[in-house]
Amino acid sequence: MFRGINTVNIDEKGRIAVPTRYRDGLKRAGAQLILTIDTEERCLLLYPLSTWEEIEAKLAALPSLNPAARRIQRLLLGHATDVEMDGQGRLLLPPSLREYATLTKHAVLVGQGKKFEVWDEDHWHRCRDQWMQAVNGDPSLLPEEIKSISL
Repeated sequence: MFRGINTVNIDEKGRIAVPTRYRDGLKRAGAQLILTIDTEERCLLLYPLSTWEEIEAKLAALPSLNPAARRIQRLLLGHATDVEMDGQGRLLLPPSLREYATLTKHAVLVGQGKKFEVWDEDHWHRCRDQWMQAVNGDPSLLPEEIKSISL
């Protein structure tokens, strides 16, 4: 399970260093990782290969004559890129994916259970603040499933 938020630097080659506390979990899940875009937010999604293969199978099972299904397949599968941690625990983020997520100097890794989201630091803070206002502004707007979770 990946959880927590970590800010990491993006070096001149476009690499990020995975925090030490996550490296073992990623290695246990397999050395191969998959990086793709998030279709709802300007961030990237980082999956261990085993988790990604489950998603890929579901995407492949979508009806090929459905235009919406083809669009989501093109976006997620078309942008999916194999990445590996090097000996220092760094990941190279391809330029096209860095551009999509507007990643420049600092990224935020957001643990989401079986995957990570990779955000531009400034964009993450803006979105997070908007979400906090929405949650605190009118809790009645939250779905029932979320209201039932007591923290």
